[in-house]
Amino acid sequence: MRSFRASLLLPALALLAVALPACSSKDNRYPEDHARFIKIDKAVESLRNAYSRKDLSDIQGLMLPREALERAALDMQQDFSTYQEIALDWTIDRITIEGEGIDVIVNWAGQWRKSPADPGIRERGQGVLKWAGEKTVLLNGLDGDLPFGMAARRAGDPARPGQP
Repeated sequence: MRSFRASLLLPALALLAVALPACSSKDNRYPEDHARFIKIDKAVESLRNAYSRKDLSDIQGLMLPREALERAALDMQQDFSTYQEIALDWTIDRITIEGEGIDVIVNWAGQWRKSPADPGIRERGQGVLKWAGEKTVLLNGLDGDLPFGMAARRAGDPARPGQP
């Protein structure tokens, strides 16, 4: 009986030894698409990082010259002059690509402080970053509830209880 089990076990192990490496291969079937997703992810992260660092020139380097984006850049500049500290986190919920158009839906949470002692304001939301391009990915538009322009938003809101 033992020799029968051994005769079945050895071929089964040999088959597994051949089959497992074939199943675990990580060949990228669409390397161009993968490279484009990496570019998009890096562009989105560069925008978040530049906003948190309050670096308007880096932000403008990511934008196409459009009137709506110029208005957003002015709102960001007002945020930078109003708040000493800006902390922004976001996660990509979904990326939709149609030709050269790219929509990136982000969920975000941020905190804006006028001074280190200031408890600041906390907000969160969801919006769409509209990008364009294949080789170079640049911001083409904004939609929804995005964190940019918090100073203008807060100036238009009546004071909330417990906040300056």
